[in-house]
Amino acid sequence: MKMTDKSYEKAVDIPSRVKFRGLLLTASSLSGLSFLLTINKSFLSWITDWLRWCPTSLELLEQAETKLFSYLKKTPEVTFVPINSDNQTEEYKIRSLVANKDADGKATPLLLLHGFASGIGLWISNLDSLSQNRPLYAIDILGFGLSSRPAFSKDAELAENQFVESIESWRKKVGLKQFILLGHSMGGYLAAAYSIKYPDNIKHLILADPWGFPIQDSSTRKIELPLWAKAVAAMLRPFNPLAGLRAAGPWGPRLVQRFRPDILRKFENIVADSSDVSNYIYHCNAQYPSGEAAFKAMSAPFGWANRPMIQRISQIKHDIPITFIYGARSWIDSSIGLQTRAIRENSYVDIKMIQGAGHHVYVDKAEEFNEIVCCVCTKVDNNEVLPDSSLTRSDMSDVTLMKTTEENKTVLAKTV
Repeated sequence: MKMTDKSYEKAVDIPSRVKFRGLLLTASSLSGLSFLLTINKSFLSWITDWLRWCPTSLELLEQAETKLFSYLKKTPEVTFVPINSDNQTEEYKIRSLVANKDADGKATPLLLLHGFASGIGLWISNLDSLSQNRPLYAIDILGFGLSSRPAFSKDAELAENQFVESIESWRKKVGLKQFILLGHSMGGYLAAAYSIKYPDNIKHLILADPWGFPIQDSSTRKIELPLWAKAVAAMLRPFNPLAGLRAAGPWGPRLVQRFRPDILRKFENIVADSSDVSNYIYHCNAQYPSGEAAFKAMSAPFGWANRPMIQRISQIKHDIPITFIYGARSWIDSSIGLQTRAIRENSYVDIKMIQGAGHHVYVDKAEEFNEIVCCVCTKVDNNEVLPDSSLTRSDMSDVTLMKTTEENKTVLAKTV
């Protein structure tokens, strides 16, 4: 389905305009200017695009998405799913991907929720493998990618609820019943929030390097910043996280390539041209910053969450198994996995650590990540008793999962 999000001009007096153009062409032909007035329409369009400050559009984003999906073995079905807005007066659209829709009916569907500043296109390292034996769904979270970009509340709880309700509205629209829910980073935070509110839909919750779980450590000594740093921080506070990318205008696409070459390298084994990835990332984040503003509302300074999920993890029904998948080199606090296990002592919580992977664990070590997810999904299909989820010493190499200090015990006590 083609996105046509354009505004159209009001009706004009066509005959008068045609007559005027004819007179102008006649007059200009005497001075040799007729060529300029009959210049090719596509060239004029190119000039307009070049002069536009942010060289992006929904059409260019859709083209970038299509290019990424061309690297898959089998092209997935990608559509727009209409959903109701919060006030029921507007209709939003969720960009929705489905692969292997007609898989064996016994296979449990899997739904993927991407992280911040991302979209369904960045799952290209996982889609073929994860959809091999089951229906797989992935969506552009409301406010991101090609999904509608409404105004979100500036209140953290209300913004979070808008995200959750949009996912539920999408689920009802596509007729999805029980499923396995996998979320990465911000998507992991929203997956947990969704599982709290709609537990009957979840058969297993997989949290891949989830953002927003820890409580901000107020006991840590605050660093006294110099006056100039405080001034810069005060200036940047009103802006959304990626405002600089849009402010860069025509230099924006190059910024992605220059400042995040690490992300582009992650896809070298699957794409022929790394610019296909950078183009997609740029066009995802150069649009109106709807979801970005909502993420800012949910965030506290320095990357913490206003409403830490570890304080609410006990609200997820105990019969919903949880699997954490961490990258051993990630900046995300992986001790949350063990804290969650301590809080949910009578519930299944498994913790997987992938060596050599960073925050983007799903692409850093895609083969290992896909294997872990497929294993979880197969066990869900077969209703198998999940194995002992104890974490071995080898699983904890290269990362400290839990500090055995009184401070951590205090944190745990506060979260129960």
